[in-house]
Amino acid sequence: MILLIVYVFLALCSLGASTPILWDGRAPFNLTSPDLDSSTGPYLTVVKGSTENASHYSNLHGHALHPTPLWNKVLLIPAEQVISVSIDNTSVFIPGSGPPQLGFRRTEFIAAVNGDHDDLNPVLESGTTVFHFSIKKDERRPLNYSHEYQIVFIEPSEGTHVFGIQLGSPFTNPTGKLPAKNAHSFKVLDHDLNVLFTAPFTSGSWHHFAIQVDWTNKTLAVFYSKDASPLRPVTRLVPNLSVASGASDQGDFHFGVLKVRGQLAIESDFAWHLPQLPLVNPADRPADRGDVVHHGIQEGTTEGLLYSGVFVESVSRGVSIGNSLLARPIS
Repeated sequence: MILLIVYVFLALCSLGASTPILWDGRAPFNLTSPDLDSSTGPYLTVVKGSTENASHYSNLHGHALHPTPLWNKVLLIPAEQVISVSIDNTSVFIPGSGPPQLGFRRTEFIAAVNGDHDDLNPVLESGTTVFHFSIKKDERRPLNYSHEYQIVFIEPSEGTHVFGIQLGSPFTNPTGKLPAKNAHSFKVLDHDLNVLFTAPFTSGSWHHFAIQVDWTNKTLAVFYSKDASPLRPVTRLVPNLSVASGASDQGDFHFGVLKVRGQLAIESDFAWHLPQLPLVNPADRPADRGDVVHHGIQEGTTEGLLYSGVFVESVSRGVSIGNSLLARPIS
């Protein structure tokens, strides 16, 4: 399908003519590991294992790794540092008012300003806004694609996702064939978990997404590209009508690694195989075995992803597509 062939309307825009940035999560070089531990700066870092500091699960790579070229055209002097986000067997999140989430392993950053996300969310989630992020494989910490991973999403208080980015094999009970056919591809999901767009998660490349959310009319649209290529529209405007209205549809913007337990773990990025583990815990009551949040067994391996280019913008002057270019919002 040919989508919106003639799209770019401003080229080589000056920085002053760029679209307004509502929140900038591109990690500056003065951001430190103690800042991550204390949620100082652009991230709230409380979604992690309870026994370790945030810096145990995340690394700021300084100049050791090149960030996305979309927003760092002169890579010898980039404007941000790459962040790696990882999980291990200690990554059991304990919500403030709930039991430990034993079925998950999760480390996530939440968009915030010095720990304040409640005041930020209404700014990010009114009118039409665009959520940008770039993702790359962490070759030293490969994922296990027999599991489901929820890696970027907006989560209202009731626990659904306004939109979500998924990798791996979606959890099913009973378990289907693993890994699933499209396990190695990104899936962009709407609120009803319909797949809007897929793209192979290839090694060695930055994969760029921009999710356009119209909070008033309840629609979604997706831009995507790889490496130095500008973002391009890959969907039309899609209804997202099942989200709640008003303040109820607002939630925290998460990015990181949330691994859902499965029933067999048999494939990773490397050509070795983990032991086959019955990850439904036989000690659990049969009624609890479908509770993917609070029950089950995980392998406990260390897995991660690399992030760059994370920010949220208004569409008042267009959508940033990289290399100082703007495009019209999808309509």
